[in-house]
Amino acid sequence: MEVESVTCNIDSLLTTLRHQLCPESPPGVWICSTDMTLSLHTKPRINWLEFRGARVISLPGTPEYARNHGVYLTNEKGIVRDIVYRGSTEQIRACLLDDQHVPLVSGIVFLSTETAERFLNTLAVAPLTGCTYQGLDSGAEPLEVSLFLDILMSMCLNVSQEMFLSGSQHLSHKLRNARAVLWQELHDLPLSMVYIQDGSYEYLSLRARDYIANLVKSAPAGGNRSKIVHSSVMHPELVEDGSCVINSRLSGEISVSQGSVIQNCHLQGPLCIGSGCLMNGIDLMASSKLQGHHLKDIILQAHPIRVQSLLLTVYSLLGADDHLELPTEGGSPTFLNMPWNKFFQNTGICESDLWGYECSSEKSVLTAHLFPVLHPSQTLGVEDVLWFLNPRDQNTQHHLQLWRNSWRMSWQQIRQHRDQERSLQARRELFFSQAQEKVQRILLGREERSLMPIIRAAVLEGTHNNLLETLDIVASMTDDAGVAARALACVADLLGCMAGREEGLRSGPAANKAWAPAYMMLEKGNVKQGVKLLAEERERWLNRPAMLIRAARHYEGAEQILIRRAVMSSFTFMSIGVKKLPPQGQWVTAECPARIDMSGGWSDTPPITYEHGGTVVNVAVLVDGQRPIGSQARRIPEPLLRLSSKSGPLKAEIHTELTCGSLNDLQDYCQPQAPGALLKAAFICSGTVNLTCKKSLSEQLTERYGGGFELRTWSNLPHGSGLGTSSILAGAVMAVLYEASGRSVDAESLIHAVLYLEQVLTTGGGWQDQVGGLIPEVKVGRSAPELPLHVTVERLQLPDGFIETLNQHLLLVYTGKTRLARNMLQDVLRNWYARLPDILQNVDALVNNAELCAESFRRGDIQLLGHCLSTYWQQKKCMAPGCEPLAVRRIMDKLEPHVYGQSLAGAGGGGYLYILTKEPNQKDFLQSLLETTQGLERCSIHTVQVETETFTVRLESDGGV
Repeated sequence: MEVESVTCNIDSLLTTLRHQLCPESPPGVWICSTDMTLSLHTKPRINWLEFRGARVISLPGTPEYARNHGVYLTNEKGIVRDIVYRGSTEQIRACLLDDQHVPLVSGIVFLSTETAERFLNTLAVAPLTGCTYQGLDSGAEPLEVSLFLDILMSMCLNVSQEMFLSGSQHLSHKLRNARAVLWQELHDLPLSMVYIQDGSYEYLSLRARDYIANLVKSAPAGGNRSKIVHSSVMHPELVEDGSCVINSRLSGEISVSQGSVIQNCHLQGPLCIGSGCLMNGIDLMASSKLQGHHLKDIILQAHPIRVQSLLLTVYSLLGADDHLELPTEGGSPTFLNMPWNKFFQNTGICESDLWGYECSSEKSVLTAHLFPVLHPSQTLGVEDVLWFLNPRDQNTQHHLQLWRNSWRMSWQQIRQHRDQERSLQARRELFFSQAQEKVQRILLGREERSLMPIIRAAVLEGTHNNLLETLDIVASMTDDAGVAARALACVADLLGCMAGREEGLRSGPAANKAWAPAYMMLEKGNVKQGVKLLAEERERWLNRPAMLIRAARHYEGAEQILIRRAVMSSFTFMSIGVKKLPPQGQWVTAECPARIDMSGGWSDTPPITYEHGGTVVNVAVLVDGQRPIGSQARRIPEPLLRLSSKSGPLKAEIHTELTCGSLNDLQDYCQPQAPGALLKAAFICSGTVNLTCKKSLSEQLTERYGGGFELRTWSNLPHGSGLGTSSILAGAVMAVLYEASGRSVDAESLIHAVLYLEQVLTTGGGWQDQVGGLIPEVKVGRSAPELPLHVTVERLQLPDGFIETLNQHLLLVYTGKTRLARNMLQDVLRNWYARLPDILQNVDALVNNAELCAESFRRGDIQLLGHCLSTYWQQKKCMAPGCEPLAVRRIMDKLEPHVYGQSLAGAGGGGYLYILTKEPNQKDFLQSLLETTQGLERCSIHTVQVETETFTVRLESDGGV
């Protein structure tokens, strides 16, 4: 069960129930009756399977509270037998549940489609036609029926037709006929109840203290009971437990005592808000007049009003215990929590000032002309009611005279003239002022909170330009490339929301030449100027949805530039030594295993890895007894670069050969689809060639190396295998280039070198592939949530013989499907930058599962390891929905009975599936199983062995050039 605290009033109750209480409810109609406050602390899961009839929501109450309330009497299956309203003690006690509470009628009902249709049919039959506007407009006599005592009562299990139609002695003939129609139509339908055991129910009253109590009481159990909601509070420690600050800004030292509420205010300290106060709509100017006043158990509000064309603001002041409608004579009427006669004595105000000289029985706080609105010669403000609190100071006579000479309104008149549009606009402006400040705080503070609600609200309310400006400021002012990248990602989300339903595909190209100047500034590290140029270009792309979505893509392109710059900080952890150049013609060769990611993948992907921290467990493996990835390099006499690559399985290889004789031939090194792009980028990232040098390529090669280089690469794995091919190949290439050019480098440096190279190559990607292929056996890689990005590796100590066990139980299944990962990374990063709750929870789960996976290796527990694999696959699917093609699901379902666990390698979508079999040496059996299954005949199974040898490069001679 998911834990969540929800408090809602009548205005938001149905939305809360539909979206939070019962998200998967069937088609039907929600009905809500009664003014109330509903508080929930859990999100109960309601079973809607085979639901029909009506369902009521009930909350617990004491038998004493139920004396003036409605209560459901149910059977053990939750079917309502009767509805008891203001029943006797015996009737109420018959409704007691196991928790010694009774299920209160909450006023919330769900009708199935069938029930709603039947009920609507009754409204066309007399006398129930008198319940509808159409019936009244047709001349029918008005008729009132109760949702509970008439409509739902007809469905109760224990209520007989005779009981229902006889009713009380006061039942009219017309209502008896109406009940007969309802009984005939609805009685065969079941009425069921959902009981929310930890909920609570209260009537909404006109007492201010009840309203304040409802706002401050619903804090999470065991947490801080002060509630600061969408507010900026400079000193939150001064806001006491049991108080509430909503949509407000509290600057300076402002203490808020227990039992007080501040909403829609901008206050400046020093200020002390005592207990029992409600402050609403007080702006910065008015707050300066509050200093020095004793604020306790009072309600101070600002009311924008409109009198014809005159726009004014009037301030009202009340006591928390005042009753607006209580007459001044009789009972215990108060104003500002004191008897009227004491108020008159303290202030010099008299009854005639408030109600005139005519005798009236309607003298109450509601009708008293207390609140100054307009003065012929002076501007009025909050101080013109605050003097009620300190009437005996030296300015009392001045305040009294000013008050008497002012046009004043009663509470009743204020309500009549209240300018709701201005009131909502003031709250909206304060809300978005808060939102802009919150956006800056969350981004600059690197908080794990989603900004999507603010983004959507800004678009709906038309304040998106202000939010765009705020995001531009954050991206420009920070020195952290990661923070700037997230700010630009938020701009992309905002533009996508502005495009609306016509937005089209968010993932796509981002290389329009109009954005090139901004991109160039970002590449150079001039973020401030780059963000400025982005904003200037953005203005030309806001006129229609298609343009907005294309602009969003280009902001994601800009975001990728800043991610690359952030990841390039990993270059700090590279250590390169100098050694003697090998002879010309001597090959330097590196052969690498593939890698299988056992758990934690995606947590190594920038920016997730440096914003959240990453943990990945993987295994270096030989495929069918071979190291499938490799590279070799040698020096040659000619001052040029001779490049060749071979990729793909035997008899289906793709060969690429090219020669680079000038620096111009290397300029496309950052275009991943260009021939030899990875090899070209390796020459540049390793420092073997300098593109910015004024010397030509041949001059550089001749001066430093006495000639050029020949570089070869190969991979025997199919394209899109999911086994980390490209990153491992990059590690092999960098290793042989460093060796061939007279330099030495260790495995840790190579891991960071590949990170750097892939950013230069603009393919992005994380660090787990090279960790998996360059470090032998089983290991766990980790990165902390910080920049510069540093990857550490722990080789796991396995029990004796467990590697051989793995070799016997671990198999690869080639699915025949190429990975569909083109837009997968963009989608994942978009969801991460939006800080969607599901993604945040899933990344936490990925890291936790990786640690459990590492522990399963240490124990040698193959069943636990299988459980981790299957859990990991579910986490991958959550991270990248759609990464499991239907064909792959068929393979996994077929293999399920024979494996402890399974997952697609890498990000998913296709390539290799790896499985951990229950029995050893199952290759032939499972191959036969797949070959005899229609549609799976082309799947092939491959053996893997854990690589135990440490990665090295070797020197070998081929007899010269």
